[in-house]
Amino acid sequence: MVPWVRYVLSLVICIFFLAARYAILPVNGGLAFVTFYPAVAISALLFGAGAGLFAVAISAAVASFLFLPPLWSFSMKPDGGLSVAIFVFSGILICFLAHQMRRHAKVLRQSEQRLLLAASVFHSSQEGIWIAAPDGKILEVNKAFTNITGYAAPEAKGNTPRMLQAGRHDAAFYAEMWETLTRTQEWAGEVWSRRKNGDVYPEWLSITAVKGKDGAIAHYVGTISDISHRKAAQDEVSHLAYFDSITDLPNRRLLTDRLNQAITASARSGHTGALLFIDLDNFKNLNDSAGREKGDRLLKLAARRIVGCVRESDTVARFGGDEFVVMLQNLSQNAGEATAQTRMVGEKILAALDHSYGFGSHRYHSTCSIGVALFSGDLEPPEELLKQADLAMYQAKQAGRNAIRFFDRNMQAMVSRRAKLEATLRQGGKNEFLLYYQPQFDRDDRLSGVEALLRWQHPQRGLVLPTEFIPIAEETGLILPLGHWVLETACAQLAAWAARPERAHLTMAINVSPLEFQHADFERQMLSLIGKTGVNPNLLKLELTETMLVHDVEATIAKMTSLKAYGLRFCLDDFGAGFSSLSCVKRLPLDQLKIDQSFVRDVLTDPGDAAVANTIIALGKSLGIGVIAEGVETEEQREFLARNGCHAFQGYLFSRPLPLEAFEDFAAVCHRGSAVVCEV
Repeated sequence: MVPWVRYVLSLVICIFFLAARYAILPVNGGLAFVTFYPAVAISALLFGAGAGLFAVAISAAVASFLFLPPLWSFSMKPDGGLSVAIFVFSGILICFLAHQMRRHAKVLRQSEQRLLLAASVFHSSQEGIWIAAPDGKILEVNKAFTNITGYAAPEAKGNTPRMLQAGRHDAAFYAEMWETLTRTQEWAGEVWSRRKNGDVYPEWLSITAVKGKDGAIAHYVGTISDISHRKAAQDEVSHLAYFDSITDLPNRRLLTDRLNQAITASARSGHTGALLFIDLDNFKNLNDSAGREKGDRLLKLAARRIVGCVRESDTVARFGGDEFVVMLQNLSQNAGEATAQTRMVGEKILAALDHSYGFGSHRYHSTCSIGVALFSGDLEPPEELLKQADLAMYQAKQAGRNAIRFFDRNMQAMVSRRAKLEATLRQGGKNEFLLYYQPQFDRDDRLSGVEALLRWQHPQRGLVLPTEFIPIAEETGLILPLGHWVLETACAQLAAWAARPERAHLTMAINVSPLEFQHADFERQMLSLIGKTGVNPNLLKLELTETMLVHDVEATIAKMTSLKAYGLRFCLDDFGAGFSSLSCVKRLPLDQLKIDQSFVRDVLTDPGDAAVANTIIALGKSLGIGVIAEGVETEEQREFLARNGCHAFQGYLFSRPLPLEAFEDFAAVCHRGSAVVCEV
């Protein structure tokens, strides 16, 4: 209430009692100050001490004016001043008492509100609450306690919280709990409890000791929460963190943890352990053709078969993709016996996975390749053992798949050399690479063109052949910048030769990697190089391999057709050694087929190779495509091929691949005389 309103109301009350006084007695009838005591008391009680004091002041002034001679008249009765003083003092005392009464009333109301709030919280809390006496007997429980435990209030009262014990904690656990509670007056933790119906559940229990004014414990208050759902969620998260979602096998994380333990145990006991790295052969084909759902189903079936081949104490984990890892423990302390035991398990897995899988009316057959790494005594990191088993697995794949191979140090040395070469390849500058040129001749033994071949002049190792570094470049993607450099250098050289009459007729064949040709920007880059170098595109032959035709033939044909419209020519390299079908070759806009040197080498002694070579020549004739043979090393090979209709040749019979200066000298000799066969 606004303060001035209180004072106005106090004034009204004083006027009211003054009017009542006039109504009862005449002015000089006595009871001058008694009239205003009720007004002071009521004002102080209703509106506070300030309003009461205001009433005292108003009352003293009015009474003195109406019922007593004025103070300034000097005719006041002898007791008049004393009466005023007594009235003022009494009024102040009344105001003080009224203030104390109002204050205590406010405290009582607040206490009552707090009690009501506490009771409301107690009964509406989602956590179960019990209140126990110092001897542990339950005095009160709330509704949530009943909902969680099943015990109603009358059943719980008089009992102790021990009635909820599930028997999963020993006496030491509870002794430690009460020791902590006694020492710190509180305890909280996860416990297993039993409901009234016998169900055991996890709960979070908090106990607080409440002390009285004398410092002694007056009550214990416990709160309980059913954490069954939270525990289930935690278990599920933990399961997802350590187990594969498709096969429900341990994942890489759990495998690494178990492998750490197994290595330590092996070092301590001397028993041998083994890692079998398993890769499903050609799994990607099923995944791509039949869909991921069938691929996942095959993984589940394969996992089940692998688990059936090992002991319960062994670990079968899904490492990722189509890879599984089996960890064997407690094998023989003898290395030979441990190897035999591991091989037996590996062959059992090979046999189990070498059976077809049923998918409705369809069946799918899949084998596996297994690499093995043994460990015993040496505290090698898990990553190193997994790497060793993985290397051995790739050796099994290279051996034809459906095989098992054991890791040896030679594999590691080979991989180390490869890794070192890759690092050097990444660091190497373009000035370390150069082009060699191998001459090509027509049926009249005239120099008709060259094939540009990449070489790497390594600072320490010397000349490195492409068979050693090109596969690494393709795997790492370095083939893209490297291939662009080859195209640019070759085009610039061919343009330079075109300015010289004696070289103007030469064509140049350039090998293009599948990764390079399938790059989205290849066509634009090729046309840009033609414009930049000014080379005649009719003299360029891009050599493509048959492996390029395995995937996305339509896109390959479209890109070849587009480039061919600008004058570029195409040659299918190593024809006959790959997987291309005749119908596919027929659709390609090719200008030349190159007979692979593997057929040329034994064309005079192997009827099969001779038949293949003749078939390729006949195919070229029927399609109107030129044919060139590579790897021609003897005059007899050249004569056989020429006799059967092949009129372009390349090989050591004519010349090895030559660096630019040596080729210039060679070409000059060829220009001065025809039918030149050189040994360089």
